[in-house]
Amino acid sequence: SESGQDFRDKVVLITGGTRGIGKALAVRLAGEGARVALNYKSREDEAQKAQAEIEALGGQVVTVCGDVSTPESAEQIVESARTGLGAIDMLVTAAGISIPGPADEVSWERWKTTLNINLDGTYSMIYAVKDEMIERGFGRIVTFSSIAGLRERENQVAYSSSKAAVIAMTRCVAQAWAHHNLRVNCVCPGLTETEMAHTLSDEVHEMIIGATPLGRIGRPEEIAAV
Repeated sequence: SESGQDFRDKVVLITGGTRGIGKALAVRLAGEGARVALNYKSREDEAQKAQAEIEALGGQVVTVCGDVSTPESAEQIVESARTGLGAIDMLVTAAGISIPGPADEVSWERWKTTLNINLDGTYSMIYAVKDEMIERGFGRIVTFSSIAGLRERENQVAYSSSKAAVIAMTRCVAQAWAHHNLRVNCVCPGLTETEMAHTLSDEVHEMIIGATPLGRIGRPEEIAAV
């Protein structure tokens, strides 16, 4: 396929790549010939399952444990992926966290934890790969925001704020580096059937489904197709 040509032998680093949307994307890209490096933070068993699943499909894959939220650890993630597969052609920042709760109960700790992973993590990973992409004159980066970054969400103050900031950062670096043949795009999924979706109450689920024309939430594979 045409898209298969686009991804064949490309090295794609996916943060949060061992579950949810990140894993669905890894499976799809590996099936189209990409070599995938899957970053995860703590769940070794899920990382091994994801690796085995992709290897069973004939894909080339490495898993990389590491925390995206600081520049130092992000650089270590990139270095491990590069050692395992080669120079990073494409980055996807799918790692994220959501801790819903009433707006008047957003603690400083919850705010900082959410922004550290969702916003600082996106920044740290982008800035860990951008120099070599600029030097080579090729790079493709996809950031993950959310419909919550575009709509009011009274029980997701920190999450929505972090995701709106990701949109702004994506626009800025896309403009800044376009002339180096770097493309930076942002995906803003609605509610999708992942573990994170179940941090929301059943009542909120039903409300969102009721407001969705298809009458259901999304599937990880549908987001990966984008």
